[in-house]
Order: sequence, then structure tokens, then C-alpha cells
Amino acid sequence: MTVAVGQRAPDFTLPSTTGADVTLSALLGRRTVVLFFYPQDDTPGCTVEACTFRDLHDAFVAAGAEVIGVSSDSIASHQQFARNHGLPMTLVSDVGGSVRALYGVRATLGLLPGRATFVIDKAGIVRHVFVSQFRVRQHGRDALEVVKRLEAAGSATP
Repeated sequence: MTVAVGQRAPDFTLPSTTGADVTLSALLGRRTVVLFFYPQDDTPGCTVEACTFRDLHDAFVAAGAEVIGVSSDSIASHQQFARNHGLPMTLVSDVGGSVRALYGVRATLGLLPGRATFVIDKAGIVRHVFVSQFRVRQHGRDALEVVKRLEAAGSATP
């Protein structure tokens, strides 16, 4: 079952494109976290989704959010993906899909790794979940609106 709005976000530690591990609990308290799970680097839908987050990145940062992309691809693949498309956000490697499973992000048609976005407030509570394999631009747009509402409300419920 997908982690729902109002639930505590499961903690995780994964390797990232920055060369350091990313641990969710280490980010909490300082920033809102936008966690977007996508199927695979450099595929058409995933590229559009990641580039939407890229294009909105400055607005996310201004609203106090950290954007993290998650897929099962290797760090080397993520680094190439980021270089190819000028992606400023951190990408983390969930080889084996353990964090994807922890968040309940299900495969589409039993084949493609699922696509879902979670907005997690500074206290570690999930405030927004958007699951859609095909509405790839909507993930970033919806997440940014929630992040702005959280920032305006001082991380209270939007």
C-alpha cells in the first residue's frame, strides 16, 4: 500500500550523485523534501518529468524544498542523465527497489517501475502524494504548489 497523506515518511539512506549518501531523517527539520520516484533514466517520460522538476528547481529552493529523484538506476547512469539534461536536483540510486517498496510505489502493468511523488514536511509527515505513470509534468507542478502552501503556513497542513 502506498504511503498516504498524514503518515510519517519512512526513513531511508541511499547513495547519491553528490557522492554522499542521502538520509531522509538528516534533511528533516531544515527543509521540505520532494521525493519523486521515476522508472528509468533517459527514457522519454522520465526525461520530461525530470526536466519539469529542473525547470521548477529554483522555485522549489526558494520555497524551502529539497528535490530528490529516485530510481533503480546506478549512480553512473544518474550522473550521465543529470549531465545530459542539466538536472540540478539530487538523484539517488535505489538498486533493488527497497525504498520504492517501502513507500508502496507499485509497478505499472506489472512491468514498469511506478512513478509517484511525495511531499514530506519538515516534521517528516507526508503532505501530498501524486501517483501517475503518464501525467509526468503534473508531478512537479502539483508538488510545487504544495511546497509553496507549506512554506506560507510554516509547514502546517496545507
